[in-house]
Amino acid sequence: MRGGQVVVVVGLNVPIKTPSIIFLLLLLLATGNGGGHAASASGDFTGDYSKLSGIIIPGFASTQLRAWSILDCPYSPLDFNPLDLVWLDTTKLLSTVNCWLKCMSLDPYNQTDHPECKSRPDSGLSAITELDPGYITGPLSSVWKEWVKWCIEFGIEANAIIAVPYDWRLSPSKLEERDLYFHKLKLTFETALKLRGGPSVVFAHSLGNNVFRYFLEWLKLEIAPKQYIQWLDDHIHAYFAVGAPLLGAIETVKATLSGLTFGLPISEGTARLMFNSFGSSLWMMPFSKYCRTDNAYWKHFSIGSKKGHLAYHCDEHEFQSNFSGWPTNIVNIEIPSVRGDDAYPSFVDIAQANSSGMECGFPTQLSFSAREISDGTFFKAIEDYDPDSQRLLYQMQKSYHGDPVLNPLTPWERPPLKNIFCIYGIDMKTEVGYYFAPSGKPYPDNWIITDVIYESEGSLYSRSGNLVEGNPGAASGDETVPYHSLSWCKNWLGPKVNITRAPQSEHDGSDVQVELHVEHHHEADILPNMTRSPREKYITYYEDSESIPGKRTAVWELDKANHRNIVRSPVLMRELWLEMWHDIHPDKKSNFVTKGKRGPLRDEDCYWDYGKARCAWPEHCEYRYVFGDVHLGQSCRLRNSSADLLLHYI
Repeated sequence: MRGGQVVVVVGLNVPIKTPSIIFLLLLLLATGNGGGHAASASGDFTGDYSKLSGIIIPGFASTQLRAWSILDCPYSPLDFNPLDLVWLDTTKLLSTVNCWLKCMSLDPYNQTDHPECKSRPDSGLSAITELDPGYITGPLSSVWKEWVKWCIEFGIEANAIIAVPYDWRLSPSKLEERDLYFHKLKLTFETALKLRGGPSVVFAHSLGNNVFRYFLEWLKLEIAPKQYIQWLDDHIHAYFAVGAPLLGAIETVKATLSGLTFGLPISEGTARLMFNSFGSSLWMMPFSKYCRTDNAYWKHFSIGSKKGHLAYHCDEHEFQSNFSGWPTNIVNIEIPSVRGDDAYPSFVDIAQANSSGMECGFPTQLSFSAREISDGTFFKAIEDYDPDSQRLLYQMQKSYHGDPVLNPLTPWERPPLKNIFCIYGIDMKTEVGYYFAPSGKPYPDNWIITDVIYESEGSLYSRSGNLVEGNPGAASGDETVPYHSLSWCKNWLGPKVNITRAPQSEHDGSDVQVELHVEHHHEADILPNMTRSPREKYITYYEDSESIPGKRTAVWELDKANHRNIVRSPVLMRELWLEMWHDIHPDKKSNFVTKGKRGPLRDEDCYWDYGKARCAWPEHCEYRYVFGDVHLGQSCRLRNSSADLLLHYI
């Protein structure tokens, strides 16, 4: 394999100064094999770092959408013309919100555009750098801009960074049906291999992971079974899953029932109307790890129609455990009164249990687990009280449970890729359950949230601060996706795991803790016996000690890393860079990059130590004033020879 491609499904933004980059590239090129390629049994490769490229597939709401029609907006000088920004143009959103909604919303049943306005995803890198370019709005809506800068400063060629935006409003099957998205993605991989000469490295963030999972399943039906694994080995070297909602995200329920504005200047009711028109609104619904669908892949090779029903079934653990394995029930909702069996098909016993002691006509509180949300029980329960339920049930059956390629509301198995790195933030206050009640207002504002259940560092508590009983995990999530969903990828690790905990900041190794060959049992969390300093943020690495031959798996947990901002984290960028440097180096001595030390790699990593009246890390940083520096720390820069530090990470 000659070099490799980086297929990025999320953005990472870390600026690095040019002088150090030139030296690093020279060192990397010196350690390459002259453009040749080599592979080992473990799936490692060595090659020319300059061959690395990026195929960027952004996550939910991270691609610009542009108008593809002419819409005259009455009482406003701002109309929508072809190629005008729709997502996101805050000026038109504020001045012509009804027109803007026509261009954003889809038919909730067939996912077609509004009769008066059509929007399509933009193309190229400009579609994902800033959602709303402008002096003020640009930095606020920046997604991939700094990541692209980072790639350029590392000397990545222009044809090595390929953006593959998609219409994030659509369900996975509709993406292929309307836009041939997965066909195009396959061609992108193959074109990158032919152009660059090596396999790819996939980075996925949030919904991007769901897109990539569906692509891998879709690929099974496009390639002969005996050639499937070979295709993956040839085109994909490693997969970095960042902030993956592997078992769904609780916030999706809130967006569906009461609306989630994502910081936009619109009402929650308007946000709900828009979100529930999207086929993708159910793609990240929470579901049970104990429930699966019949194997759709083998159904294509059996006698019968492809469109036959795929059974959704749960094993005995689902009914023996509390809350479908989640920390608590996802939804607790008050409905006006008990109307009899017809209102709640398939869960009469639940209704009776929750309504014991209640008199006819009084509100009844029902509770629903992740399974009861993902199988439609919850939406059937409120069908008589909420007009969106029927539409959501239709989409759930047609686009998810009835999808002939994959039911996305089922737990992930480890993808059959050579190298997988699962990365996410922990110990942030994260929502894991809601209490809803009728608001007394008309649709779409007919529900209000009366209480929220949070997980935080191993405990559950309500919005008022009271502790709540349940099954809290060892840690909490990343403020958007709960820990239970993020940490599912620990099941992909081998039977024995090496655990390392190190500070996120630069360190000399004195605070690094290691546990070797820890036993790992399937579907059981791995809890390291390690200490934490309250003043320090750590990264905890879980890496295969024993694994499937030719496969590597690692899980990185970053303390206090926010779901939406983790891709902009300099710490994450540093670790990704060092791991890739280690992977391609012909003289590497271990399966994973060493964690024993972290020194500065960029000028920004150098700073002034006021206690010692010098630049910190004097072996790597020096005081070098450049005209325009406004403080001492800004004048601390890497020494010319500091790239030698990389040799410590082989």
